[in-house]
Amino acid sequence: MAKKTWKEMSPAARAGTVAVGIAQVSLMLAAQRDISRRPAELINGPKAAWRLAALINFIGPMGYFVFGRKRPAEVK
Repeated sequence: MAKKTWKEMSPAARAGTVAVGIAQVSLMLAAQRDISRRPAELINGPKAAWRLAALINFIGPMGYFVFGRKRPAEVK
């Protein structure tokens, strides 16, 4: 199956593509903002590594939010 160009896509497919793109960028920006504002002692691992990981599509930001942030019970 050959890839379709933007003009060949249906309006619903275009809208879906735009929605997924907006969600991806929003999630990445939220992760970057949280990394900037959160103190280093409340992040598992180095901030620079999480910044780079957050640039990887949906996987990076979701990984940061699930594994990168320490929970209040973990902070000592």
